[in-house]
Amino acid sequence: MNYRLPAPFPPVILDDVRGAQKMLAGVARTTPMEGSRHLSALVGSPVHLKCENLQRTGSFKLRGAYVRISGLSPVEKAAGVVAASAGNHAQGVALASSLLGVRATVFMPVGAPLPKVAATREYGAEVRLHGQVVDETLAAAQEYADRTGAVFIHPFDHRDVIAGQGTVGLEILEQCPEVRTILVGVGGGGLAAGVAVAVKALRPDVRVVGVQAAGAAAYPPSLAVGHPVSVDEPVTMADGIKVGRPGDVPFEIVRDLVDEVRTVSEDALSSALLLCLERAKLVVEPAGASPVAALLSEPEHYQGPVVAVLSGGNVDPLLLQRILRHGMAAAGRYLSLRVRVADRPGALAGLLGVLSVVDANVLDVSHLRTDPRLGLTEVEVELHLETKGPEHCTAVAAALREAGYPVLA
Repeated sequence: MNYRLPAPFPPVILDDVRGAQKMLAGVARTTPMEGSRHLSALVGSPVHLKCENLQRTGSFKLRGAYVRISGLSPVEKAAGVVAASAGNHAQGVALASSLLGVRATVFMPVGAPLPKVAATREYGAEVRLHGQVVDETLAAAQEYADRTGAVFIHPFDHRDVIAGQGTVGLEILEQCPEVRTILVGVGGGGLAAGVAVAVKALRPDVRVVGVQAAGAAAYPPSLAVGHPVSVDEPVTMADGIKVGRPGDVPFEIVRDLVDEVRTVSEDALSSALLLCLERAKLVVEPAGASPVAALLSEPEHYQGPVVAVLSGGNVDPLLLQRILRHGMAAAGRYLSLRVRVADRPGALAGLLGVLSVVDANVLDVSHLRTDPRLGLTEVEVELHLETKGPEHCTAVAAALREAGYPVLA
């Protein structure tokens, strides 16, 4: 992505973040911090979840958007603001603008989830659907800004936005003064940069670790060469951190203050989302679950107490359904297999009887009778089962083989 930026800004410092915190008083919530027994046992030290998914608009984005728009001149506010986003930034800009009495226009991709489009409108913004991908949406928003004079509110590449996001770091130090490691998801880098500015100024001994989805990890190669580079066609379910290029402003801060940036797989993301839902009773989007995914992937890597920032909870219900299925499969909670049985009455009932004995819940059954590899009196049955974990999957397959059923890969 190519973003047109104003002239270079002075560095973001602790005083900027403290000023943003005062500005956000009564606007952004001080979000709760919840302990996680499961993750604490896994890591071997206390793990706390910073619940920005419970922030107004469902993510941390309100913080930076409000600080950025508050800092506009009266002339700029009168011209209105424009933003481009598939979800969280759109809602943050919409609510911030409404609270400040500024007209907001938000461009969203044509395929943006309907709940996010509806929420952005309800917060007071005019929504315009344009483009199939975010790059096209950003270009449309920039063209609108050039044509109308509206101020373009970037999702992460501005010092005021970074200062606003940094208030998350101040809250973490207030709520968990004994923290040793903070994990935060990274897309363009605004949240990680802001948290690092606040935390490193007050507690340089605390490690700040960024987490990216492996399929959209632009920071590791950028840090390796010393400047932002793009990842072609980033692919991940975590749309909140699906950014092809680090922001110029946050990159310098991340390079200087963030201790490391790690990557997580799609399986880890879906497992983390499932864990947040089942164990913590928290609805978290894939990007927000990325720090938990890092803990699940390498729990021994992090010195505690650990704080994982759950950056957002705006997940489309249809996507949530798919992710939960994927997460359950990754956790060994689903088992799909094929079995050959005799093509005669009662054969399927016998097969299902074996599954009943081993307490496997049958979700779906399908028959195949036309494969030339099958004998004249054979039928292949494909089963989708709900199981209790990897050990149960192994036990189910073993029980079928012991009963004389050939289990096919």
